Amino acid sequence: MYEERGRVLERAGMGQPAEHRSLWRRVRSWLRVRSLAGQVFVAVLLVVLLLVAAALSVLVLQARDSSVHEAEQRTRAAAIAFAHSPGAVTALDGPNPSAALRSYAEDARKSGGFAYVTFFSPKGIGYTFADPSENGTHVYGPYKEAFKGPYTYRFDTPDGSFMDTTAPVVRPDGSVAGFVAVGVTPEQEGQAAKQQLPILLGAAALALVVGTGGAALVGRRLRHQTHGLGPVELTRMYEHHDAVLHAVREGVLIIGGELGGAARVLLANDEARRLLDLPDDVEGKPVTELGLAPEMAELLVAGRAATDEVHLAGDRLLALNIRLTEPFGGLPGSVATIRDTTEMTALAGRADVARARLDLLYDAATRVGTTLDVAQTARELAEVAVPRFADFVTVELADAVLHGDEPPPDVGMPGGPGMRRTAMSGIRDDAPLSPLGSLIDLIPTAPQDTGAETAHAVLSADLHQADLGRAGLPEKTDEVLAYGIHSLTSAPLTARGVILGVVNFWRSGDSEPFAEDDLSVAEELAARAAICVDNARRYTREHTMVETLQQSLLPSGLPEQGALDLAYCYLPALHGVGGDWFDVIPLSGFRVALVVGDVVGHGLHAAATMGRLRTAVLNFSALDLPPDELIARLDELVTHLDQGDGASVTGATCLYAIYDPVSGDCTMARAGHPLPALVRPDDRVEFVDLPAGLPLGVGGLPFEAAQLRLQAGTQLVLYTDGLVSDRDRDMEDGLATLRACLADTRADGSPEHTCKAVLDATAPTHPLDDIMLLVARTNLLEPGQVTTWDVPPDPAAVSRIRSGCAEQLTAWGLEHLTFTTELILSELITNAIRYGTEPIRVRMLRDRSLVCEVSDGSSTAPHLRYAATTDEGGRGLFLVAQLSERWGTRYTARGKVIWCEQPLTATPEQLIEAMLL
Repeated sequence: MYEERGRVLERAGMGQPAEHRSLWRRVRSWLRVRSLAGQVFVAVLLVVLLLVAAALSVLVLQARDSSVHEAEQRTRAAAIAFAHSPGAVTALDGPNPSAALRSYAEDARKSGGFAYVTFFSPKGIGYTFADPSENGTHVYGPYKEAFKGPYTYRFDTPDGSFMDTTAPVVRPDGSVAGFVAVGVTPEQEGQAAKQQLPILLGAAALALVVGTGGAALVGRRLRHQTHGLGPVELTRMYEHHDAVLHAVREGVLIIGGELGGAARVLLANDEARRLLDLPDDVEGKPVTELGLAPEMAELLVAGRAATDEVHLAGDRLLALNIRLTEPFGGLPGSVATIRDTTEMTALAGRADVARARLDLLYDAATRVGTTLDVAQTARELAEVAVPRFADFVTVELADAVLHGDEPPPDVGMPGGPGMRRTAMSGIRDDAPLSPLGSLIDLIPTAPQDTGAETAHAVLSADLHQADLGRAGLPEKTDEVLAYGIHSLTSAPLTARGVILGVVNFWRSGDSEPFAEDDLSVAEELAARAAICVDNARRYTREHTMVETLQQSLLPSGLPEQGALDLAYCYLPALHGVGGDWFDVIPLSGFRVALVVGDVVGHGLHAAATMGRLRTAVLNFSALDLPPDELIARLDELVTHLDQGDGASVTGATCLYAIYDPVSGDCTMARAGHPLPALVRPDDRVEFVDLPAGLPLGVGGLPFEAAQLRLQAGTQLVLYTDGLVSDRDRDMEDGLATLRACLADTRADGSPEHTCKAVLDATAPTHPLDDIMLLVARTNLLEPGQVTTWDVPPDPAAVSRIRSGCAEQLTAWGLEHLTFTTELILSELITNAIRYGTEPIRVRMLRDRSLVCEVSDGSSTAPHLRYAATTDEGGRGLFLVAQLSERWGTRYTARGKVIWCEQPLTATPEQLIEAMLL
């Protein structure tokens, strides 16, 4: 058990020092290479290491053998040389060989780098040992072999291995005088090998570096080519590619070699074999020997790229695509893909038809419904379908749809209301179809009627059939058939489940009859157009409602008055009704108030807001307020309206002016409105320097009024900003154009002429905002139409005023008003003397009516009340109210004015009747 545990720990690297385990993990991570390139690199690196190690071992062994051989040669040469050296025989034969040869042998040993040089006798007694104490001792070894000649051998001692060569020293007579032995130690023997070892190691290291670099380059190249994939992935990828190559429905030919007559097939997949009828052993065969059509074979070896070139191969029509491989880093050759287009050619016609239908539907989506006009939408539908879908197109809509109303539920049904032909388009203009505006009464057997009942398109492929042709078409049947119209598709225009109309598609002449496939296109066209028609219908209804509301809120006409000659023009916006308005309000004393305003926005809210503001101005003007005070109260009203739950009103503008024909004074104030223009009697044009004021509802600053003295014949031009500014023109340019137009218009011309000239010069062709223009030419009362008396605060002065009043009425030819006028003035003057303060003044004005005014310095206003039977007073104002057509009070900077107005045509009987009521 313990042994097994030790083996497990050993395999796991446990039980070893930490540095050993980390080293082992690094080695294992290096060796565990998944990519093919990494495995090849490791394998090549190992081979290089083995080769370098083997080469190094061989070199070392070779160096060692060389050293042994060299040692053998050295010792042999040295021994022979010493044996034949002069004096060697004499020394050996002498009485003391050791003394004679010792120094010679020692010098030879040292200078030759030998371990020893020993002379000894034929009996083996040594003379020149390195240790002198050994001289005279017997040598060891097979020296007797040297009697035959020099003998070399190797022997081992405790000090190491020695190479020894023993040579005989021969006397002249051939006898042996002795021997000389020369030996070298292992260190001396391997000295040369040691000197060559650094060179060998350096060469081995260099070989290892070069081999490693080569392996790295090979691995990098292989990694680039295999994209870092391992053998398993490469095998799987090859299998996949091979499966795809042979399963794809497109032929693939890979042609290699120099293109031309020598080009050969390297690879052909199954589809290429099938399409070209290639043999099984096609790989390696020249292209020119495959039995292909000459044009196709020439194209395959031409060495040029080709895209979708069609060639005939048997009964197949093949499309070839060829790309050269050499420009992409491959070997010379090409890759050809082959596609069978025989079936595609058969489907090309259907594809073209489908594409044309999609284009038609796309164009219909962009071209139908560009406006919110019902008739224009119907015309767009008819025009988009000719001639791509039909030769003639007619569109019938219910009359209610044309007027913006909801169509009746039985429209298009048998016995129901007919439809109005609203649009018609065709390739020619002489088709014998019912003209525009015709009422089409559908009959039960008509295709249009059937489509309306089923809410789906109905096909009449052949109109020459008796039941559909002569009995079923609500057209001039014989003329239609004789003209060449032979096929019809009718589709209802249905939106929200309601039938709005019918669209008819007609084909004539050589056009193909409608087929079942055309019904879906007709229904799609009709469905898209129906939505646009319904949107236009609802817009027409809302626009009509808003326009009606606005027209009802604007003045229906100009009031009768003599202070101003008036003309006005209202031009609504092209899309949507705005909130521009004007008003002419007669005030007391023959004064006239002119109002022009503009509400921000368009639509129902703008029109309703305009009506509220106009009503408020009418009510405020009844109080006879000055223009600046009236604008201030209107601003407070707008602020109050904005605090409610409705949409914002802030931003509306208004200009209010009061003209007095007695003095010619014109007082005006504005809230963010454009400046009014004046055309003086001498044709000078100027814009009134009137304080602007903030738009209504903004608040924060008071409004200021300006007063002008206008001569008779001066034209006052009031307008809204739509006249002088739009998207393509700023207000400065518009004001300059208005000034130039007014300068060209004579001041003595009629206001109607000025109004028309201004609109022609400044109004855009398609206004995006409402335009309101009001032109007023001033008149002044003659001095003889005004009479004034100053009244002292004395009741006795009343009789004098009454006498003067009678005389003036007689001068004016109004004797029949003397009694009532004296009574009115008596009551008003008496009240002023009793309750008012000085100065007291009486003024009578005659124009279209008779006006009596009594003013005083008090701001206390009288109140009308019904007196009791027992009351002695309180009936004065009641009599004034009964005898006058209108009466009231207005405040001035110095007090108040009580006024009353009587018609000039009142008879005495009418006056007596009014007093008795």
